[in-house]
Amino acid sequence: MINLTKRCVSQPNKLSVLTLFLFTFLHTLTIASADGSPKPYTPHDNIALDCGSTTNTTDLSGRSWISDNTIYLDQSSKVSVISTSPTEGDPIPYTTALLSRSQFTFSFTVTPGPKFIRLHFHPASYRAFNRSNAFFDVHIGGYTVLSNFSAALKADDLKLEVFYSEFCIFVDEEKLNILFNANPNMPDSYAFINGIEIVSMPDNLYYSSDDDTGFNFVNQVNPYRILKNQALESLYRVNIGGSSISPTQDTGMYRSWSEDGEYVTSGGPSVLPVNLIISPSFSVIPNYSAPVPVYRTARTMGTNKTVNENYRLTWEFRVDSGFTYYVRLHFCEFQVEITELGDRVFQIYIDNIVAEHQADVISWAGGNGVPVYRDYAVMIGRAGNEMKRNLSIALHPAPAWRTRYSDAILNGVEIFKLSNEGNLAGPNPQTIPISSPKISVPPPTRPKYNLRTTFLTVIGVVSSFVMVSALYILIFRPKSRCEGSSSWYQLSCKDYSSMDGSGKVYSSAGNHSKDTTSVADNKC
Repeated sequence: MINLTKRCVSQPNKLSVLTLFLFTFLHTLTIASADGSPKPYTPHDNIALDCGSTTNTTDLSGRSWISDNTIYLDQSSKVSVISTSPTEGDPIPYTTALLSRSQFTFSFTVTPGPKFIRLHFHPASYRAFNRSNAFFDVHIGGYTVLSNFSAALKADDLKLEVFYSEFCIFVDEEKLNILFNANPNMPDSYAFINGIEIVSMPDNLYYSSDDDTGFNFVNQVNPYRILKNQALESLYRVNIGGSSISPTQDTGMYRSWSEDGEYVTSGGPSVLPVNLIISPSFSVIPNYSAPVPVYRTARTMGTNKTVNENYRLTWEFRVDSGFTYYVRLHFCEFQVEITELGDRVFQIYIDNIVAEHQADVISWAGGNGVPVYRDYAVMIGRAGNEMKRNLSIALHPAPAWRTRYSDAILNGVEIFKLSNEGNLAGPNPQTIPISSPKISVPPPTRPKYNLRTTFLTVIGVVSSFVMVSALYILIFRPKSRCEGSSSWYQLSCKDYSSMDGSGKVYSSAGNHSKDTTSVADNKC
């Protein structure tokens, strides 16, 4: 946050060092506080099953996985247990697999309500089981979630060695069955599974409450509601403008959030504002909706009004044709200039159709620093034999008379496929399975929650603070060449460009814009 009142002569070399250490210091504080803070939500059911394992295991994040030991497996099932290991990344739950050329079923005792079900796959060649022969169906409760599924084809398409598929199911009874069945029409086909998660979620996190009137069904007259008889497949969960968020850093439900870079197709001069010190006020949505870091970073269109009015900030996501999709967009205005109604108003396009003519986050949230999300449903039709197509999300400034700043903002995206008459299964990727995967997942770091780690964390924080303080004294001593004053950062005047000609600025040049405030009499 900057308040420039007089002309300053910047000291770029020292400034860069100060900025770097300040960012490191704040980031260290964020990590140190996040590790010890309780999660906003505690799931009633939290099952992590390491299929085929005879002992309980712990993954690199510190999460415990229970042994299979046939507790949940139907006794009539005939399965083989074979060990293997991914070449990189977390080996749990991918070191063992259950495989069978005939049907097998898991049965879990759970509390009624909505659940995340995650199926983990490591499509390797297991002795007599060739990876390219695994084609099978998976049924969860009364839903077909996978049909003639090839984990090898999907892994090769994703360029991953291991992966998981996530589904949302509303469980009415205390028993949840998961059935695997190899394709009987393909010779030597078999089914396999490496790990299963079942995690409860809040009743109305995604499913509509009984008194919910629904949300915008794009290009349709009637609103849409997520009913208890529908199943969902989680396809994308993206931290826009920020870094990836691991399952253990989620709000208690072990969701994974990815970066948005690979999905941006029309970014233009977009910038990535960040506010590491904001403490979001969850007065509109529950604090378990998304992790706090989602609301501390964003992607905006940039500071050039003319350029912004002539392009759309666009993301594209590959989806199956012939299904309805549930899109949740997360917003939080954390830049200090955006505080009033009409400050930043923009249009939202979903699948090239206007979903919001005048999106105003301040109006939705009631103020700055307040997270909010908006839900939409959109039907992705099928043209001819087209099996897949892109679902686009685009932002564009509202007309100049309607908004103070010609800009738009987005903090996070979630996209779900909705079941169609009990079916979620889509086609396999149109590729040929290969004998070995192309790219493996990067290895996460195991956190060690012991006295030594705590001691080193404290030392790191204190050291960072001392270094920042020393640099501050060095730069802002009485002999400083700056005639005015600033807090934390000094930036040269050329780093700014005004959005409306008033002298008020709200983002700086560079890849990551910073919250700033200037006044009209700034002599820059």
